[in-house]
Amino acid sequence: MPAHRQTIEDFYAAFARLDADAMARCYAQDARFEDEVFDLRGREEVAGMWRMLCRATQAKGRDVWKLEWRDVDAAGVTGRAHWDAWYRFSATGRMVHNSIDSRFEFDTDGRIARHRDRFDFWRWSRQALGAPGLLFGWTPLLRGAIRRKAAANLRAFLAREAA
Repeated sequence: MPAHRQTIEDFYAAFARLDADAMARCYAQDARFEDEVFDLRGREEVAGMWRMLCRATQAKGRDVWKLEWRDVDAAGVTGRAHWDAWYRFSATGRMVHNSIDSRFEFDTDGRIARHRDRFDFWRWSRQALGAPGLLFGWTPLLRGAIRRKAAANLRAFLAREAA
């Protein structure tokens, strides 16, 4: 199996196990991660996000956690995959099924240098937030509020870990 494809497979296998340390090893030191909620730079932030999300799932929803991935492909310095996650959103306790398309760029050492996940934010917000997501999930206002809250949660999490 080509090295970049193996990195993607290793990443999702670790994610399925909620092994954030193994996920972090897949990233370059100066990695960048973007999705509908986070915009992160550097392995510390990216790995911190995965640790925060994995720990929240382990603490509040391991019983319902499920991750499946498919359509893994890599050529040259790029790769892609599709993944589906079923989990309990820790802030509300509501069940979510998120369907995500990922794009990757790799550094010369075969680690993920750039990772971009795309998903339907309105669909996610309806599941995760209920009525507020249904009514406002399509608006930039709710998206901005979720992004700010997630960034604050990550900063607090990283500060607790550093203490």
